[in-house]
Amino acid sequence: MASSAAAAPLELGSIEVLKRIKATETEWEEKLTAARRDSESTLARLRSEADQALAAARAETETERAAALERAHAEVEKEVAEIFARGEVEAKDAGSPAGKRPSDHRDQVIALVFGPFAPE
Repeated sequence: MASSAAAAPLELGSIEVLKRIKATETEWEEKLTAARRDSESTLARLRSEADQALAAARAETETERAAALERAHAEVEKEVAEIFARGEVEAKDAGSPAGKRPSDHRDQVIALVFGPFAPE
């Protein structure tokens, strides 16, 4: 019987150790689960913020592009109007020299009017 009496305290101590080990495992599993949940929510938040920043940057870029195209279009229209006005003035000047017919200066008129568009 001495051996069963010695075994009882050993078993009781082993059970307590196992209970503490199990409690520690449970505690750490809960901590890991909480940490995973926190990291997943942080990752979702960061992805959302990045998506919002990207959408804002795209919208701003599109607005800037549209404004640049509008400015370029206005500049081209202005330049075309200036070219035509200058061409009309130069055509009148070249087409009516003193004492000569406009048909005599046909090549000069064409060169003055279409000169800026001639291939080089």
